[in-house]
Amino acid sequence: MLDELSTIQSDALAAIESVDSETALEEFRIRFLGKKGLLTSAAAGMRDVPKEDKPAVGQKLNEVRSAITDLVEKCSVKLATLKDAEAVAGIDPTLPARPLNQGASHPLSQMLNRAVDTLHHLGFAIAEGPEIETEWHCFDALNTPEDHPARNEKDTFYFDSGKLLRTHTSTVQIRTMESVDEPPVRIIAPGSAFRRDEIDATHSISFTQLEGLYVDHEVTVADLKGTLEYFFHSIFGKDTELRFRPHFFPFTEPSFEIDIKLHTAGKSSRWIEIAGCGMVDPAVFESVCKSRQDEAFSPDRVTGFAFGLGIDRLAMIMHGIPDLRLFSENDIRFLRQFA
Repeated sequence: MLDELSTIQSDALAAIESVDSETALEEFRIRFLGKKGLLTSAAAGMRDVPKEDKPAVGQKLNEVRSAITDLVEKCSVKLATLKDAEAVAGIDPTLPARPLNQGASHPLSQMLNRAVDTLHHLGFAIAEGPEIETEWHCFDALNTPEDHPARNEKDTFYFDSGKLLRTHTSTVQIRTMESVDEPPVRIIAPGSAFRRDEIDATHSISFTQLEGLYVDHEVTVADLKGTLEYFFHSIFGKDTELRFRPHFFPFTEPSFEIDIKLHTAGKSSRWIEIAGCGMVDPAVFESVCKSRQDEAFSPDRVTGFAFGLGIDRLAMIMHGIPDLRLFSENDIRFLRQFA
């Protein structure tokens, strides 16, 4: 038995010299260490070894197995090294490396993050809701009459089920008031909105909107004005000129549009609309109470303000971008400016 094990080890040492591929190495391993290999067959003969010789034979068996296993591992490393050397053969290591382009956030993401961070400082938390909405959440709960143009199929994307792609993120305000235990509520709802607009330099069928809602006891127009003045001065600078113009929205009363005075080099200064806002209409609170089946948001108990603005529009004003379509064309020459 000892002579047989010595012969197996000698044969393995001789056979490994001719192994020159991974396939040949696997054949070698199976020949000597496989389930039907030479060493396995020799180990099966241990049952016939006399009891007094078993310790010496067992030790020799383990030594041979370790030696052959070591041969396999060393040969595997050798073959891998040769393979790596072949892979880089002919490559000039003195050539300069290719530059690695560093990525950056999209300009709309940068603008959205800045807006969210600013409102976080004022205590607003982010709320989310579905982009596919019910007509009730998108229009009825927001006091939008049935004959309002926004409810027309020419302006809104409807599904056969009767649901629709939300036209604003005001739907999140309704869902939040439905789900919270009770006021106060101070949330912002950033996300995509969809409208059937003709695509041009200032319009698209999809845009990024950020809406805010604050509901509590004795919230006033002064709170609304102070919040939005702080927000826009933080975004555009403390010397930015703002004005609030009376307007009409179905879900707020009174309502305002906010304009910012735009100063462009070589052109006369001009006012440009930038956001809409107002005090939450009591009819909206009544719809929420009806949905909740309680009086937590009764207009007799609470007041609040809401506002909405387009992140795309903010970014266009911030960076002097003339065409909204540049944000979605993914032209690396345009996007690289914001890296």
